[in-house]
Amino acid sequence: MSVKITILIAYFLMVLAVGFIARTRWKSPPETYFLADRKLGTMVLLGTMVATNFSAFTVFGTSGAGYRDGYAFFPIMGFGTGFMALTFWVLGRRIWKRGWDRGLVTPPELVTDMYNSPLLSFLFSLVMIVFTIPYLALQPMAAGYVLEELVGLPYFGGCLLVTGIIVVYTLRGGMRAVAWTDVFQGTLMFLLLLASVFIVAAHHGGFVAAHQKVLATSPELFSRPGGSGRYTLGIWFSYMLLWFFCDPMFPQLFQRFFSARDERSLSKIMLLYPLVCTVVFFLPIAVGVMGTLSFPELAGKEADRILPMVLTRISGDAMAALVMAAGLAALMSTMDSQLLTLSSIFSRDIAPMAGAEKANDSIVGRIFVVFLSLAGLALAWNPPATILQIATQTFTGLAVLFPTVIFGLYLRRVYPMAAITSILCGEGLLLLFYFKKLSAGPFLPVIWIMAVTFAVYLAVHAFMTFKEKRLSIGIPAWLQSRYFYLLAGIFLLAIDFWAWGKPGPMVGGIPAWIFYFILLSGLQTAVMVFWVKRTARAEEYDRPEARTS
Repeated sequence: MSVKITILIAYFLMVLAVGFIARTRWKSPPETYFLADRKLGTMVLLGTMVATNFSAFTVFGTSGAGYRDGYAFFPIMGFGTGFMALTFWVLGRRIWKRGWDRGLVTPPELVTDMYNSPLLSFLFSLVMIVFTIPYLALQPMAAGYVLEELVGLPYFGGCLLVTGIIVVYTLRGGMRAVAWTDVFQGTLMFLLLLASVFIVAAHHGGFVAAHQKVLATSPELFSRPGGSGRYTLGIWFSYMLLWFFCDPMFPQLFQRFFSARDERSLSKIMLLYPLVCTVVFFLPIAVGVMGTLSFPELAGKEADRILPMVLTRISGDAMAALVMAAGLAALMSTMDSQLLTLSSIFSRDIAPMAGAEKANDSIVGRIFVVFLSLAGLALAWNPPATILQIATQTFTGLAVLFPTVIFGLYLRRVYPMAAITSILCGEGLLLLFYFKKLSAGPFLPVIWIMAVTFAVYLAVHAFMTFKEKRLSIGIPAWLQSRYFYLLAGIFLLAIDFWAWGKPGPMVGGIPAWIFYFILLSGLQTAVMVFWVKRTARAEEYDRPEARTS
């Protein structure tokens, strides 16, 4: 026990040290505290993007889903999350440019700049805060699980401890500290998750032997629709679209578009992101699958603890503590970013609407960090469902904001009423699904909700355009590109209905259809490489000095 405690203390001290070294001044300007002066280059930006997006859900929710449903969950996360990188190009570049030109710091400030509507900005802010707080609460929840399994600390005591450490370096350091601690923790998460796969596999005679044992007892973990029969074609398609629409609307990811040093950095991380997702998401799912050999009877929320449970049982104290630090790294690198971004929204968007002046320093935002951490702890006190179930609901609520952003960036003329109506209808529909007043049929509610939000936005926009007798809809260049349609074709190929219900053939202990999705991710990256190069050449040619030379 003393070995575990020593290792955890050393890990926490390293995180605090990185945060202290990268700290900002207490009265630093908002661009410094919230955006690290807009100077994040490719590697730090990629590190903080990845670590911020890969949360407690990635390590604990994904390993729990691997335990319950097997490899059916891998393409949803590995390919599905990686495909979201397309939005770095479609949304990220325009968000970065507008933020750089106009000094924007928060997502709602972008909405205000596009629509010039305080009411819409307030609604956008409110949705981001309301639907991010439950996601934020997943992080102390997972910390409680880890420390309870590892050192016997009471569940809520673990929640308090980790939240307190995160608050300390976020308060002091701002985006610069968060970004560098994200890089440190993201690297640690990957290395230790990789170690956990080797440890669990070695305990059962090697990776292939372990999977042969699982295949003999639970063959459903190697095919779709998965162990619990959950991932039907409709649910599969729903999750793929959910990640695409919701991930760029995570406020902590959205704000990182503002903090990029240049457009080239965004282009590079877009190309690297699918590879990172493919590798990282495979690891906890594999541990969850092999974990069924040690704990065959877990159900529901209990499965979210499979990673700490199996490693505590089969490895020594030192290795168990190190690997659990990977889980802590994942959740801490997400929670610090959520606290930072939501505090910037409160201090710069919500508080001024209540009559306060927009602060020229970061003090108000730092105060709100403490309030948000307490709200997350309150929700973590008695979690109502599995990590995956909570995440799916909150992610859908954020996805509703997607039409407002993409149409605001690309339409020649926009109307606040179209965005407001779209958001209200989408969130209202989400409530009806949540309280089971409506049935989603073979899909997740996100399919119907997004169809309604897009349709309502366009209908109101068309009405306002007709009323003003204006023709304001133009076709974006990316929507005219053949590369976009090649990527859409790759997305459709991911709905591989012909391979459903077939666990084999097996290659290296895992189903051959997994390699199909690795190939699709590779094709996605190849298409995006050509797209980026073609666009760069076109933009270079369009410059006046290039045309006259």
